[in-house]
Amino acid sequence: MADVEIFHNPSCGKSRGALELLQKEGIEPEVTQYLRDAPDRATLTRIVKLLDVEPAELVRKDKRFKDLGLDAAGFTTPKAVVDLLLQHPELMERPVVIRGDRAVIGRPPEKVLDLL
Repeated sequence: MADVEIFHNPSCGKSRGALELLQKEGIEPEVTQYLRDAPDRATLTRIVKLLDVEPAELVRKDKRFKDLGLDAAGFTTPKAVVDLLLQHPELMERPVVIRGDRAVIGRPPEKVLDLL
């Protein structure tokens, strides 16, 4: 397993930017395209625990979220966030970068540098 892992969406500019920043630092992370290979419950639970933000920050509140008729107030606990992302992995905020026992959401992409 790589020292650094990125949950990546290649069609997302922020995600591509974070990956490029890591590579410029000489890091070749393990890349998981989470829309193609959706994380399981254990992986999502681990991500939520490692992030230094509220679990709700891992959920994109975008057009898709609204189209599904979801209410942000219902997705504030780790369990609710994990359950939602198991059903709708496209709602995961991206990119998520993990190194050791820490994780960050790479928005802006420069936040990934905090892990280095």
